[in-house]
Amino acid sequence: MKAMPSFPPFRPRPPWWGGDLQTLRNHLLRRRPSLDGYPSQRIEFAMTDGSGDALMAVLNRPRESAPPRPLVVLIHGLTGCEDSHYMLASARHFLSLGYPVLRLNLRGAGRSRARCRFRYHAGRSEDLRAVIGQMDGRLARRGLFLIGYSLGGNMLLKYLGEEGRRALVLGAASVSAPIDLKATQLRMMARRNWGYHRYILARMKEEFAALADAPGVADRFAAIRTVYAFDDRVVAPCNGFAGADDYYARCAALNFLPDIRVPTLVIHALNDPWIPADAYLGFDWAANRKLTPLLPKGGGHVGFHGLGGRAAWHDRCIARFLAALG
Repeated sequence: MKAMPSFPPFRPRPPWWGGDLQTLRNHLLRRRPSLDGYPSQRIEFAMTDGSGDALMAVLNRPRESAPPRPLVVLIHGLTGCEDSHYMLASARHFLSLGYPVLRLNLRGAGRSRARCRFRYHAGRSEDLRAVIGQMDGRLARRGLFLIGYSLGGNMLLKYLGEEGRRALVLGAASVSAPIDLKATQLRMMARRNWGYHRYILARMKEEFAALADAPGVADRFAAIRTVYAFDDRVVAPCNGFAGADDYYARCAALNFLPDIRVPTLVIHALNDPWIPADAYLGFDWAANRKLTPLLPKGGGHVGFHGLGGRAAWHDRCIARFLAALG
């Protein structure tokens, strides 16, 4: 890696002051970034666990005049998909810089839903392993750079820690990852977050109920009133965990950060209303020089709508980090 780039300070763009407005801005505006002009191609990745599941992705290529560059792989968060606002916005930014971009739908999400019996969760890093292992060498010949958002960021960091030096990637970045899953569950269920909690729980139920091979699960949804109960009664037993707390403990990316051996940019806002900053502030970043933390006071949850450019602040910072990898 070249010398560490300088990163611009985060300054919120009016009128999006505070963590909640930063978080809600994309939802409130409802304007979808356009990828018109960038050729697209559907790609399928068969899972290797015998389930018959397949993950669907869409590859967008930059304009023909762009020189060969690493492939940027985007991994969405909870209840997201390839068409989530932040996925489209990031894709547009990196495509404009000449990078090909792959937007991945996790197991059971978006266009992968029709091809899957099972559903993604915060620790399903084996799915990323399968995708990377099947990556077309022509696409990856300049290297892979992975970006994970929220739950997808936790999954990505877990994968990188598990792989260590074996990780077949040039580098990575996480944005607003819930690296302490238990603390995130408690924050989400706090009284001040009742609106967020209700919305997320409803989307989780919708996603899981849409899977064709989840017999009897939907019948139990009416009695589930919290994210914790959903994780405990649905996510955990469907994925081999003893319960929600076992799931949180075994899948939290915080446990895997010390073992990451590829350059990784870790971005999190201290005013994120969904994910407390304690785990980020308490981690010894100096003990692993492969990790570069960016912990601004503002930005919300996968928000970072700041002054200094059309693109979100986190996308501009990640682009500088990626350029420095050479």
